Amino acid sequence: MRTLFDPSDTSPRRFYQLLTATVVPRPIAWVSTLSADGVGNLAPHSFFTVASAAPPVVQFTSVGRKDSLRNIEATGEFVINVATASLFDMINDSSAPYAPGADEFLELGIRSEPSERVRPLRVAESPVAIECTLRQVIEVGDSFVVMGDVVAVAVRPDALADDGLPEFAALAPLSRLGRSEWGLPPEVVVKERPSRPKR
Repeated sequence: MRTLFDPSDTSPRRFYQLLTATVVPRPIAWVSTLSADGVGNLAPHSFFTVASAAPPVVQFTSVGRKDSLRNIEATGEFVINVATASLFDMINDSSAPYAPGADEFLELGIRSEPSERVRPLRVAESPVAIECTLRQVIEVGDSFVVMGDVVAVAVRPDALADDGLPEFAALAPLSRLGRSEWGLPPEVVVKERPSRPKR
């Protein structure tokens, strides 16, 4: 007999905990933005994926109206930095509820570098940065799905494999699980897709 959770008789907070403990692992978008006044912001968001390949569009969800969202709405630009295991503590620390106007790059001593196509800074130590301009924001309940047109992907040379694409071992991506749990880079298994259905 399964335990049934009904959203109509479960508190929103408890149902959030249920969903985030179930939909795992979730890749992390470490989002850097600038306010309208030019103040930097850096925060992790764990509802993150690719929305479209052609045109290239990525998306992340802001649960509630946070600084990242407000800055993107004001400037129309953001960068998604790959959240790598070597930066674990900084990523976690940047999730703290800093006061509006605080620059997490400065507060935490995170080294930044200029982006190529947008104004928000990149995390210098992140192996890959996806530079985006705002496509649209979709309000869904208490959350906001932010879709960004990818205008450049900046990859550090030491993160590229022989085929010219980012190498998983160099990305060493973190993921979010339930509660206060995080996922470290998983084991990689190579399995080709079948060319035709099995009989």
